[in-house]
Order: sequence, then C-alpha cells, then structure tokens
Amino acid sequence: MKKVVISGMGVVTPIGNDIDSFWASIQAGKSGLGPVTRFDASRLDSRVAAEVKDFDASLYMDKKESRKMASFSQFAVAAAVQAWRDAGLDGASVPAKTAIVLGNGIGGLEVFEESHKKLLESGPSRMPPMTVPLMIMNEAAGNIAMRLGIHGPAITIATACASGTDALGHALDMIRSGRAEVVITGGTEAAVTEFAMGGFCMLKALSTAYNDDPTKASRPFDKDRDGFVIGEGAGIVVIESEEHAKARGARIHVELAGYGASCDAYHLTAPDPEGTGGASAISQAIADAGLKPVDIAYYNAHGTSTQMNDPIETLMVKKSFGEHAKKIRISSTKSMTGHLIAAAGAVEAIVCALAIKHGYFPPTINLGEADPACDLDYIPNKGAQGVINATASASLGFGGHNACIVLKKYA
Repeated sequence: MKKVVISGMGVVTPIGNDIDSFWASIQAGKSGLGPVTRFDASRLDSRVAAEVKDFDASLYMDKKESRKMASFSQFAVAAAVQAWRDAGLDGASVPAKTAIVLGNGIGGLEVFEESHKKLLESGPSRMPPMTVPLMIMNEAAGNIAMRLGIHGPAITIATACASGTDALGHALDMIRSGRAEVVITGGTEAAVTEFAMGGFCMLKALSTAYNDDPTKASRPFDKDRDGFVIGEGAGIVVIESEEHAKARGARIHVELAGYGASCDAYHLTAPDPEGTGGASAISQAIADAGLKPVDIAYYNAHGTSTQMNDPIETLMVKKSFGEHAKKIRISSTKSMTGHLIAAAGAVEAIVCALAIKHGYFPPTINLGEADPACDLDYIPNKGAQGVINATASASLGFGGHNACIVLKKYA
C-alpha cells in the first residue's frame, strides 16, 4: 500500500491566518473567541463567536475574483494557496493526476441571508444574480481549481462537523488507489451569521453563560461548560504519495497514515450515548495506519464543550484505547479556535502535524475543574514538550457521522 505524506499546509483561523502565527497561538494557549462583530447579535441568546480577524484575501487571489466568492470560498482558496506554496508547487507545472477533496457543511450562508432578505423585501427579480454560484458548498473546491489551474476531480464532502476529516480520509484513499498522485484536501466554513447562530441557539447547542466573558466560553471537559462556540476558517493540506514527493524533492512534514469512519445510526443531533460508533472510527483509523492503540501519544479530541459530547467522547476514548486511555495525552484545541464546523477536523489535523514536528502537546484552555465523567488527561491550560510519534484526531458530526485520521512522524 502506498505511503501518503503531507507536503504542504495552510490555515485561516480565529487565532492566525498562516501556519506560523497559528502555531504560535496554539503554543501560547491564546483564545480566538470574542463578541460577535459580523452582525448585530443582540437578538440571540449566544453572542460569542470565534471570528477570523485581519484577513486579506488580496494576498492570495485577485480582488475582482474574490468578490465573486462567499467567505467560505475565500478562506479555502487562501489556505489552499498557502499549502500549495508550502509544498513547493507554486510556479511549477501542476502535477499530473492532481485532485481536490474539500469538506464543507453549510456553504455561503451570508449570501443566502442577504439574498433571502432581498427576496422578501423586493421580490425575486431583485435577488443578486450570483446568489446560487456564491452560496452552494461545492464552489470552494471549484474556486481552488480555478485559482491553481487544477483539472482533476474537485469533490466536496458534506458530513457536517466530520466533513474536513472525511475529506482527508477520502483523499488518502484516492492516492492509495492510484486515482491521484497529489490531492489538495481539508475543510472550510464561514457560518458566523445570524441564521446559523439562531438555528444552533434553538437547539440549545451554543454557549450562553459567557457573553460577558467570551474568551472563557469554550471550555471542553470542564464542569462549567454550557455549549460550543461557533467559529470560522479553513485548513488545507497538500498530500501526495511518498514516491511522488521524493521524486520532486519535496519537504515532507508527516505521514497521513490511517482513516476510519462510521455512523451511529442513532439520532440526528445527539451522539450515541455508548460511544460505540466513534470508538469504531478511532479503532479503524489506528488499524489502517498499521499501529496499535499504545502507539498513539496524542489524541486531538472533537471536544466541543457541550454537555453531551465531552463525557461520551471520553467513553469513546476508553473503548478504543483500553488501558492506554489513562496514559494518552488529550486536548481540545476548540477551546482556542472555537468550533469551525466542517473546517474543524482539517485544522485539527494540522495541529496534530505540528505537534509531531515540534514535539509539543497542545493544551485545553479554560479547563478549571473537570467534569467527573471526564477523567482522562486533557492537558489543562498549559501545553508540554514531549516525543510524539503518532497522533489521532476524531470528528463527530450531526447525523451520527464519525471520522478519525492518524498521522505519523515521517521516517
């Protein structure tokens, strides 16, 4: 089976719009949460979000072209250009058999909101002509293809909050099968809108207790957690077969070694309380990587800071890692980034890659006193140096979608 490696990485996040600033923020335990500024959130119970700050689309694309993109597409193109450059492919001929596999959950919601407002106020003839092309979720992959001149498959995966992780897994399979030699893959989302936040508020899923102290609102595994904090951004990597990377003299960051996926088949929004499906995805990914549970040093948790997720995910870890669950180091970097929905798994995969490269266990910030049902090592508040040869990162989405990837130190 072909070995698959990551040769390029790029991010747009609430704590940094490039790899260096993002990683510095992770190491510093910096919170990207704050009051909502995208719109007047006074009508909402939750008024906290993790917004991308100081984003300049013109660094990565023509200004005229960027105006033809919704925010989720702009974020994706920016992160993809970063990853393409990091992989040493910028200015070179596009390798044969290059593909795109991108995760997105919701599409251009800000476009939908504005167009729907025009529809109600003035009728369909006043809707912006580009409403549909800007809004639909596959357009981010299409825009990456146009920006970089990629003519291979450009596929979008939609499995809610598992989309980014599933995209990485499907990209891995494309290279292993020989359908592609290089794949740009990851996830993107821009759902800090009144429509999205209002919908999640109606589900009682968002944090409402920390509107006056927003940096404390995302507190995975803490007894005082009260919901997740919605975020936005993109995480993109370039993956390729080891043979292809070595033949072109590419710098290799880490190995993308394993993938597993499952569905709870239990409930539209709630995880299976037994954690069986999530545990299965983790176990599949570890086995697919040719490893054993004891080989995983760090697990980047889905860790949403919701009442239901955190103890069930703790149970998942115990089921999939057995006795090693007491030794493995775990953190939820959503405590810093917020929940980036479809982009979450991809950004967290990049966290894992950087953790391996730098020998650093990222912290879970805002973890004061753990929920009694969350009794593992969540690296509270301060990260730590250490040897990390392999990591696992899991994502769980509405609809019962579970996905996990495993990264290994390249050797």
